[in-house]
Amino acid sequence: MSRLKYKIIPEGMLDGILVPLSIVFIDYADVKACNISMREACEKVAATIPGPAGINMFDMTATTTNSDGVMIDGSMTCMAASDYGKINKDFGYLEMVEVPYSEELIKEEPHLKQWMKSYPDRRLIMGPDPKKKKIPIHNAVLTGRAGNNNSATEMMHYITMEEILLPITGQLQIMKDGKVEIGGTGWIISVGIGMVVGEEYGRIVPHRQFKCGETAHNSGEYAKFLKSHIPCIAADKSVLAKYIIQALQTGVIPGRDIGASPAVLSVARHMKIKPDFDNMSEASFKELASVGFTKEWMNEEVEELTPEEIIARADEIIPGIDNPRKYNVSDIVQVKYVDV
Repeated sequence: MSRLKYKIIPEGMLDGILVPLSIVFIDYADVKACNISMREACEKVAATIPGPAGINMFDMTATTTNSDGVMIDGSMTCMAASDYGKINKDFGYLEMVEVPYSEELIKEEPHLKQWMKSYPDRRLIMGPDPKKKKIPIHNAVLTGRAGNNNSATEMMHYITMEEILLPITGQLQIMKDGKVEIGGTGWIISVGIGMVVGEEYGRIVPHRQFKCGETAHNSGEYAKFLKSHIPCIAADKSVLAKYIIQALQTGVIPGRDIGASPAVLSVARHMKIKPDFDNMSEASFKELASVGFTKEWMNEEVEELTPEEIIARADEIIPGIDNPRKYNVSDIVQVKYVDV
């Protein structure tokens, strides 16, 4: 008999924020070593948790994109929702799709020009495949009280309606035993989430519904309130800065190739990279301006910094998260094992 390792943030209070359901992280490499399927692994772990839980599995040798279209090292392979130790057989589990490389894909999704420059030896895993199973618009799974939404980056307790945001860069830090920030999502990230790119298998917005430069929220001043009240577990800003710099060094342009989110814009202007104003919609400018990121701010002359300087000053340069508190992952996550 093998033992499967998993990490868990238990349901309850975590230094002043409410974690509305247990959050589980599993490494696909550990699943393969146990010679079981991804679904079997999720079910084994679910059986150990009596309350509602979201279960996320990661292939740390793959790549994917965050909501801005910035490529990162690691990707989800599946997501599940469980309650009372069970995963609903129809609605509680979804696997993510591997997207093959092609020149046509790069033409349709130009942010992926990063792939062969930053992660040429990695497979690209995106959101779930709607051709295999009809799924809700938010790429969600649910079981009982537990909802695991937006390809496992937002979880909700369906009775209390309490939510938590889990940007994928923060989850990868949990997998790597790195550093995270915990606090309120706030206005700036609430706006930034809407600055998406067009992706057929997008983890957040599938079917290329919005092209880069548009806003998926399209809600004007209200965009900053959409997610602002929700607690958030995110990567340390130095980690996010590293990914954004890496993307910009491949030649992608904010507002044309990758999302013109406040975080991307804040890093880009210290690298003297201007967004593509002509490709950005008036709706996106209005939402950005509502949190202080006006055209005047984007055109403002600021000090040019080296990548190393930006990473060192990331807390000062990259905005977002209300009342952030930094943690080593080992301080907030429990490591457990289940026999399989």
